[in-house]
Parts: sequence; structure tokens; C-alpha cells
Amino acid sequence: MGDWTSAVGAAQLARLLRSQTLTAHETAAGRRPPAYRALADGVRLLVLEGRVPVAARLPAERELAAALTLSRTTVASAYEALRGEGFLESRRGAGSWTAVPAGSPLPTRGLDPLPPETAESMIDLGCAALPAPEPWLGHAFQGALDALPPYARTHGDYPAGLPDLRRALADRYTARGIPTMPEQIMVTTGAMGAVAAICHLFAARGERVAVEAPSYANVLQLMRDAGARLVPVAMADGLAGWDIPAWRQVLRDAAPRMAYVMPDFHNPTGALAGEDQRREMVAAARAAGTVLVADETMSELRLDPGTELPRPVSAFDPAGSTVVTVGSASKTIWAGLRIGWVRAAPDVIRSLVAARAYADLGSPVLEQLAVAWLLGDGGWDAAGDIRRDQARGNRDDLVAALRCHVPGWEFTVPSGGLTLWARTGGLSGSRIAEAGERLGVRVPSGPRFGVDGAFEGYVRLPFTVGGALAETAATRLAAAAHLVETGAPAAADTPRSLVA
Repeated sequence: MGDWTSAVGAAQLARLLRSQTLTAHETAAGRRPPAYRALADGVRLLVLEGRVPVAARLPAERELAAALTLSRTTVASAYEALRGEGFLESRRGAGSWTAVPAGSPLPTRGLDPLPPETAESMIDLGCAALPAPEPWLGHAFQGALDALPPYARTHGDYPAGLPDLRRALADRYTARGIPTMPEQIMVTTGAMGAVAAICHLFAARGERVAVEAPSYANVLQLMRDAGARLVPVAMADGLAGWDIPAWRQVLRDAAPRMAYVMPDFHNPTGALAGEDQRREMVAAARAAGTVLVADETMSELRLDPGTELPRPVSAFDPAGSTVVTVGSASKTIWAGLRIGWVRAAPDVIRSLVAARAYADLGSPVLEQLAVAWLLGDGGWDAAGDIRRDQARGNRDDLVAALRCHVPGWEFTVPSGGLTLWARTGGLSGSRIAEAGERLGVRVPSGPRFGVDGAFEGYVRLPFTVGGALAETAATRLAAAAHLVETGAPAAADTPRSLVA
């Protein structure tokens, strides 16, 4: 096993490959490639997107042929093509495993931001993050430095979080109508740190976890890596939130130990769950004995002032026995401010804090002081106003550019959040993402946000660029779609460098 570190079964690989079906356009135009070439291209795309890891052992030719109802000769030819392109390595007796060509960067399985130095050649629509809302970030860190000396004379480890920050966060929940004590708060290193800690406590390896379909790609990957058995539950159509009958059935039949949801401006769709949906979801989770994790990281990003925000999910769980809430400063303020938190019953917080001794011991003190300053001196709301203005302007620019350059794409404009979920006119989102990378726009494909290859016909577009950059991004996406639909070169006038 020295050459490969994991394995992909024939049935699993077949499911992933079947999601990459050719569009009607390709078939009608007679551009269907040979079967072996389509298979090789499908595996290559899965590797490039990180949905099949590098150094993963692939099924034997005979097994995959049976799973795909293809001839063994077709699979053998596809494997040979992949070996010739550097995406497969083989050795007699050891089988075949995925690889990347020499000199190529290893694909990531998450949505990692590109380095800032790539900004001259690539528009990054992979990461839903905006620049800091100055001057408030600078003010917050100056305030944190002023408050630091007493803490600097201590050991600096606060596994539950700084007392002042826990109190400020509890007061903010109380002001929202959710009475909260500091003992119900644990400060974490970002929302991902919060979700990881909750999964460690409630979802041991092999446990079922119900998730929205689609859901946030990085959390899905975190749960996969933790060994969770993901149970997807489809979102309601458009921006209608949760399909409550479907959730009731899954919670009743699958009895998941935990469920992870984003009720406020859901990532990636932007949906906002209604108040009745929240009440019914909590009741269904309580009846099933399922811990309901509500991720509120987008809750303060209401972009349309006329949108009425329902009460938080925890408002429907006054006893605190069912709902665990996750929050973060990363979306409301700045992604570089890696401070998140968990709100839960005191006994749950105590268990999370006790387990933290084997993880990171605590979050950075200076960053916690900066968030406490923002919450205590009015900077949080002022910085949030700047962030909402940025996101709203970018959203409107991006929507206008998409409607102009890719009029066949379908989407519903969300009233908040940072992302747009677009159906790509029957084309493969994975192939558009690959073509876009070559044309200077990076966009994550739909399957990253699903389970087992779902959402191949979608891409996620964040509100991170506006003005001329939004126009350029839409132009490049249109060129990428043209490449996928026709197989022809991109238009000659497609700009490769960014607009100033």
C-alpha cells in the first residue's frame, strides 16, 4: 500500500462519474467523445476538483467496467490515457492510483482562497470573503492592544474564551431576545473550529449527520474527514428554505445523531428559513433526539433592508436541550479575524471546553480583545454596515453582469448573505470551473456543495467583486460556458488580464 493512501470503490466512483453526464447540446451536435475518452476526462475532473483524492487507489478495470456497464477494454483504454497524461500511476500487483502531472499543484478539497499575488491574473470567486471594513478593524486592534497588558501578565490560555468576550456575546444574544449567560458561550478559532469541536463531541466516527443539500463545502469535507455518514436533505425550491416534511422523514427514519443547518442566508443558496420552519425543525429534531447545529455566520448580512429576519433557531428551544448555535466574526467583520463561538446549554459548553485541552487550548487573546472592543464600543454595528454596503453593491453588479453575459443561467437573487447559487443552463459546473481556471476566473462547481456528485449543473458565485471586475468575471464565465458547450476555443476578445 506504499503507493496509495486511500481507496475509491467501484460503486462510489460510478456514482461520481454518472453525475457528469453530457448535455443535450453536446449529444445533438454529435460531439460525444469516445467512451474511453469520456471516462478518462471524468476521472481527471474528479481528481482536479479534489473529489477523488490524489494517491487514491482506483477500482480494478473489471470491477469498474461492471459498475459502469462498459467493456473492460474501454476502462483499460481510459486508464492508459490517464497514465499518459500523468493522472494515474500503476504497478503490477499494487493496482492503479490517482496522481497529478509533475509540476502541477495538488488540488484542494476545500475552498481555499488564492494567494493575493495571483490577483493580477485570476479573479477569485472561490472564497466568499471581502476586505476588512476599515477603519473599524484598525480601531479594534488598537483597542485590543490598549486592553492587553493585564492579560499579558497571565498564562494566556482561556479554553472557554476571555470572560469579557463571553459576557459581551451573551449580552448580544440576550438583546436579540435569547436570554443567555456567559456560561453558555465558548469562544473558538473561527466557525470551523466551532463546528469541528461540536462534531467531535456529538458525531463520533460512523455516526449519521443530516445536512442540507446543498450545504457549505468546507463543513461537508470536515465531516467526511471526521468519518461522519452524511445524510443529505434537499432544500426547498428557490429560496423557500427547508423542506420540512423531508426533514421530518429523515430525522425519523435515519435517526441522525446530529443535523447541521444554516438558517440565515444559507451558503450557497442564500435561502432564509422562515419562523414557522424554524419552530417545526426544532420540534422534529427534539422528537428524534437529534442535536440541531444552527450555523448563524451569515445572520447579520441582510442586504435588503425590507427583509424581515425571523427569530433565531435557539428561540424555539428555551430549555437548550436540542439546539447548539455557531457564530463568527469572519463574515460580518473580516475573514482574517478568526474568532467564532458556540452557544449551548452550560453542560454542553463544559464538555466542549474539557475536550479542547486536546485540540488548541484556546483562541488568540489579541483577536478576542478586538472582537470584545467591537461589541462594546459600537464598532460591530458600524463595521457591519460597511460590510453590508460592500456586499450589496457587489451582488447587484454581479447579477447585472450575469444576466447580460450568461442569460441562460438561472438563479434567484437572495436578500442577504454572500453567495449566489446559479444553474448553468444544462452544462457541467465541473467543466465550467475547469475552463474558467484557464480563462482567469476561479469558481467552485456545484458538486463541492453536495454529497456523491449531486449538483453537477450548478456553480456558486460569491459577492466578492463589483464594478468592472464583476463584468470581467461574467465575461470569462460566458467564455468558459462556450468552451464547454461547443468545444471551440474561447472568444478572441475575452480579456485574460484583469480590468483595472
